[in-house]
Amino acid sequence: MTQPESSDQYRRLRVALLGAGAVGSQVADLLLRHGDELADRAGASLELAGIAGRAVDAPRDVELPKELFTTDAESLIVGSDIVIELMGGIEPARGNLLLALNSGADVVTANKALLATHGTELFEAADQVGASVYYEAAAAGAIPIIRPLRDSLAGDRVVRIMGIVNGTTNYILDRMDSEGADFADVLADAQRLGYAEADPTADVEGHDAAQKAAILASLAFHTTVPLDAVHCEGITGITASMIDEARAAGFVIKLLAVCERITVDGAESISVRVYPALVARSHPLASVHGANNAVFVEAEAAGSLMFYGAGAGGVQTASAVLGDVVSAARRHIAGGVGVGESTRANLPIVPIGHVITRYQITLEVNDQPGVLATIAGILSEGGVSVATVVQTVEGEDDTTARLVIGTHRAAEQALSDTVENLAASDVVERVVSVLRVEGE
Repeated sequence: MTQPESSDQYRRLRVALLGAGAVGSQVADLLLRHGDELADRAGASLELAGIAGRAVDAPRDVELPKELFTTDAESLIVGSDIVIELMGGIEPARGNLLLALNSGADVVTANKALLATHGTELFEAADQVGASVYYEAAAAGAIPIIRPLRDSLAGDRVVRIMGIVNGTTNYILDRMDSEGADFADVLADAQRLGYAEADPTADVEGHDAAQKAAILASLAFHTTVPLDAVHCEGITGITASMIDEARAAGFVIKLLAVCERITVDGAESISVRVYPALVARSHPLASVHGANNAVFVEAEAAGSLMFYGAGAGGVQTASAVLGDVVSAARRHIAGGVGVGESTRANLPIVPIGHVITRYQITLEVNDQPGVLATIAGILSEGGVSVATVVQTVEGEDDTTARLVIGTHRAAEQALSDTVENLAASDVVERVVSVLRVEGE
């Protein structure tokens, strides 16, 4: 069979780009510069039909042809075979993607917020017309994790996912650990360097990671996971002293997304949660530094797998977007309907109280005889077993002491109730911190 000698002999597919920010501008630049090479891989010539984005003269890392820009997003969308959405936010992104799908186009998106809240609607719209939604860049940036979960592990049974999926928080916690810096100082540096937004709430409060956790859990467990079912805690309460105590105990603090199968009342269920946790320094996730991401997957047959790399960045994320564009082009050439999402397992999603975990509890207590016995009694009444206790004297007058208590594994609800009872005790001045231990 004779192969085409140039991209001009391929079938031409029109590609619309919605959004020309840090990622969108890199996608456009790579499409324009490497069009022939991408055509050879896709089996189709990819024509960038236009860009619906901000002002033509907005500052960008790359220079793009002004004639490609348009304010008529609707006409651009309905005249294209593949629509790339990199606008972010919910609207008008949602309406634009529904228009694209209803027009028969495949869509490529990196919009985690949209997928976490309206993913089911988009997937159903795609199924109705035989199109596909591609979203490799929506979780963990350049790291290929969506396809392995959706395709490579489709014949396996994923048991657990544990990952660092937000680069901003990992950068902050890593600097605090390596330099002994305070949260506020490192956050200011992260904003200055462009790792954190002017309003860092979505990152530091865990919302960004929760959106990604919902996407990963939906894929891994073939169950629709709504965003409001994800337990979410951020890192704003992490202090330098907590970092020091973690180091002394052989741990590092990481903001983790944890998705796992658990058994509740004899029935298989799933738990999806995001919170700062202690990870043993011997665990692979402990060595993830800077703004990098890593996802640790445990499957029954495949065993333990780890995916590591850049979790953000314009050109890095553009790599994942263009991989999806090539896949969409191949589907167009091959013909047939798109492959829908598998969410038929319908496993129940249980509250965090059902999770089995263990705590490190730091208390400031009265430094007097009988305190340890009182603390031990409260833990025992709650059905919580003590693994370790470290005591240090605090203050010039030696009237208070700090206890760092490591528990054995127990139900989250029992541990949480026990912490409340400790806080109410006369011998406890305050509960300094509570952190879960993961990765053991």
